[in-house]
Order: sequence, then C-alpha cells, then structure tokens
Amino acid sequence: MRVAGLQTAGTPGDIDANLRELDATLARAAGQGVDLLVTPELFVTGYDIGDSLHDLARFDAVGAVRNIAMARGVAVMVGYAEHTPDGLYNSAMLLDRNGAQVLHVRKLHLFGDMERAFFLPGAQPSPVVPFGGVRVAGMICYDVEFPEYVRHVAQAGCEALLVPTALMEPYLFSARELVRTRAWENQIYLAYINHTGRERDTVYVGNSRIIAPDATVLAQAGMEEALLVADIEPGLVARAQRENPFLADRRMDLYRDMGLTA
Repeated sequence: MRVAGLQTAGTPGDIDANLRELDATLARAAGQGVDLLVTPELFVTGYDIGDSLHDLARFDAVGAVRNIAMARGVAVMVGYAEHTPDGLYNSAMLLDRNGAQVLHVRKLHLFGDMERAFFLPGAQPSPVVPFGGVRVAGMICYDVEFPEYVRHVAQAGCEALLVPTALMEPYLFSARELVRTRAWENQIYLAYINHTGRERDTVYVGNSRIIAPDATVLAQAGMEEALLVADIEPGLVARAQRENPFLADRRMDLYRDMGLTA
C-alpha cells in the first residue's frame, strides 16, 4: 500500500481553499500511485482559527471530501471539526477511493485550554480495520504521546497507525523522536502528518514522518510544504513482531497487579 502525507500551512479559516488544495494534492498523489493520503489535524478548517470554528464546523466536510476522493480515485484520511448535537469533536475520517467510510476517530486526549474550550473528548479508542491489505487505526496528535493507547491498538492488531497532527513549538522532539519510539516499541508503521507555517500565535514545527516498524524514517519533511510518499509492506509487521517480540514478552501478570493493563 502506498501512503502519502500532506504537510501544508493550508489556508486557515477558508474551507473552499483547503478543499481545492486537497483536490490538487489527490490528483498529484494519484499520478504517483498513492493509495491513501493523510492530511494534518483539522485540515478542512485550520486548527487555531478562533471562534469561527463553531460556524465552519457546520459545513459538511465529510461529504465534500467524499466527492473529491471519488473523483480522484484515492483514499483520504482527513482531519476536520465534527459538529454534533452535543458539541464539537476534533475528528478524522478515512474514506476509501469509492467514498465509503473505513475509519472514524475522535481525539481522546485534548491538548491545552484552546482544545478544551472548543471540543468534547472522544469516548472510544480507535477501531482497528482492514484497508489496503493491512490493518489500520487512527489517532490525532496528542493521542500518540500516550504509550498505553498506541499499545492498545497494536495489541488489537494494528499494523499502520495514521496520525493527523497539529504539533507546534516548542514540541519538535515529539515529531523527531517520540513517534519513532512509538513505532519501534510496538513494531508497527506510523504516519505522523503535521501542519507547517503559522496560525495566529501557533507556530507549527512541520517535520512530518512516515516510519517503519524498525523506526527507520521512510519519508520525512522539514519545515517546507511537502508531499511525503512511502510504501507499506503487508506482512512486514508480523515478521517484525516475531523478531522483536515486545508485545509477546510483556509480563501482564505483574502489570495487572500494578494497575497497568494496556
């Protein structure tokens, strides 16, 4: 499965412009044989855009992205603000090339006062679902910094973890080092796709990565806008987990006594 990640500054607060960028990127990705494109967190609206987020979240982002994915014949995992009767969620949706929903996730771990002011926390961990010959799960930004959560989906059979993110200064370490550790300690692929540029007082650190189970960086960006492309090999995770059996070697009998069950 060929996976791509769009690192971009986008156009904060301008849904039409962001959808045009998505369409152009999917056309470019299709020309490179990409099966799945991952966007940054809250790509459709922008992340740090203030109170306009409430009104913009009412737009049918999923329907618009579905039409683009179908027109270009490429699956997409897009970050968006999900409007519900209960409030807003920081969400991501994976739609296949035919527009069918494959995966829907809500951010479980909200980061900082801004997110808590706008969003409700998700209540269910990501499911692990088959797609493109591998089993995938999704998290959003801060979620991946909790090792228990990543281990949970790895134990459930995740082979490729897709992570739209909005990582800002001063947390560059998370993009460069932490996500490689998450891939290594679980022996899974991990696509971590960030914004670049600036929104209001938020300065993004870029440095998106697609990482192999042995922590090799298959594709990466610096601070520039970029389209990262890498291939995910079906069956590699199973071999990697046999050779580096962190999941099998855990002492769950001891961890449960400590109150640790992940």
